[in-house]
Amino acid sequence: MLPHLPAPALTELGRTGGGPGTLALLVRDQDTRRLLMLRALLEAAGAAPASTCPAAARERLAQDWALLEAAEAAQAAETLSTRATATDGRPRAAGAGERAETTDLGGPAEAADGGGPHEGTDDGGRYGAADDASRSASADESAPREPHGTRLPCPAGEHRLPAARAALLHPLLGPWAQRCLRGLGPAHAPADAAERERHRRELGADLAHFSAVAAAVAARSGVPYEVRLTPHAGQLVLPSLGALHTDAPHLDLLHRAGRLTFRAPGAADVVVRVQETVGAWSASRHWTSAYALPGLLADDAPLPLDDLDPYRTVHGGPHYYGLSGPVTLDDGERKRWLQAWSGTADALRLGGEQRLAETRALLRCLVPLAVPPGASAGGRSTGGCSATRREAFGAVLSSTPPSATGFAATLVHELHHAKLTVLAEMVTLHHSDGRARYFAPWRPDPRPYDGLLQGAYSHLALADYFQRRALTGTDPVHREDAWAQYARYHEQVGAALPALVGSDQLTGAGRQFVDALVGHHQRLAEQPAPRAHAFRAREYVRAARRLWAQRHGLDVRHPRD
Repeated sequence: MLPHLPAPALTELGRTGGGPGTLALLVRDQDTRRLLMLRALLEAAGAAPASTCPAAARERLAQDWALLEAAEAAQAAETLSTRATATDGRPRAAGAGERAETTDLGGPAEAADGGGPHEGTDDGGRYGAADDASRSASADESAPREPHGTRLPCPAGEHRLPAARAALLHPLLGPWAQRCLRGLGPAHAPADAAERERHRRELGADLAHFSAVAAAVAARSGVPYEVRLTPHAGQLVLPSLGALHTDAPHLDLLHRAGRLTFRAPGAADVVVRVQETVGAWSASRHWTSAYALPGLLADDAPLPLDDLDPYRTVHGGPHYYGLSGPVTLDDGERKRWLQAWSGTADALRLGGEQRLAETRALLRCLVPLAVPPGASAGGRSTGGCSATRREAFGAVLSSTPPSATGFAATLVHELHHAKLTVLAEMVTLHHSDGRARYFAPWRPDPRPYDGLLQGAYSHLALADYFQRRALTGTDPVHREDAWAQYARYHEQVGAALPALVGSDQLTGAGRQFVDALVGHHQRLAEQPAPRAHAFRAREYVRAARRLWAQRHGLDVRHPRD
């Protein structure tokens, strides 16, 4: 069910590369794991005691899944109708290769479309693990339905449809599913009665989010319905559409022909019209539309800039190194995002076509973070923070980019955390413990082996990116800046390599990966930075090592496993 990663692909990734086939393997692995996680969630809800997950909540999950099934069936009919009609209006037979796989919670039948993610192990302060619908046909419509991992059936064959599949594979559904799974587990069943009731309410609120997901998908698929939805913390978020701000405990939502009507007792109706790709329009001040940036290239789909999803960051988690919290953007911040984004494709291409290709393959949405304190001056950002989340494959979290060049580097950095995290799920790279004891020139604190590997990998990708910019750039100022960046990243990685190579806890696959990393570092050195930049980079790393040794002791600089 999960794809196998061949040895050549492992070497490709170790060199910070990865052709279309290798990137597709990473995507397929994560998509399959997402569907398996959703199946596990539905089964856990069905098996949970009533004190944890009441029958009403299980029935609601079944109804939500039935709505997803209806959405997929509606799109299947539309797709088949379109395929059956030639350009001259005459029916035609389906062409070879037009049969697509179903959306099956047991995992996709073939490689899934689209293009995951890392936390808590690198230099940028990744987020830690997240805080951590199906109904079978029956003549008896009154009987409870158990949402147990059935597939979404489609009429006239098994044609996979984008809206339901895209919703199930959306990056931010991963944190939601993981949170629900943890809530359904026996380890999260408090003994105290008051705590049990609080836990049950929180889990109920989390599970209710799936109703909003199903409602959004069905609206995009043109399925008419009327459902009751539960807002959370003063708003009801419909992924890809927007959010309604309300104090009502429940809302009735009616959908007809692309028109959504929200109804709450004692309040005026709010009418929302669904847009073609991302977002929905309303004259009501209580509605905030979802927002998307244009596709990275002209033919690419719009890229969601999601500042509404309630699961976009860790709920109640600790403060992670260097990270700020989520933010809802105003018009000015959206324009700044758009300005930086509009030049990002060109900035990525200057660092090599590989960087543009992997961004297009792996990036599915952006999540804006607040600009960290002290990182802005004169109304403009002078710095920022970024992260990926292990369970949110395809999402990159970032504060407002100061420039296209800076944001391109951020994407290179974060997507290499994503690549390595997926790789580490596909194959075991090492058996090192998690003790934080290694020197990393990009962090003031000791790092665990896995964190050192993550940081070295992302910094090697940045060294590659900036060296290419330096070698191909025509502007002298930009070229000198690129050389300075390359020299520093290359020197930093060189300082981390002895500990990585010297570990006796590497597996065979891990040894192959680290060897490829070392080989690429050596190949980059064949075209060194100008002497002044190289000298400053060496002095920078030496100063960082001395300061680190003073803080943490000489005896723990390069311990072996």
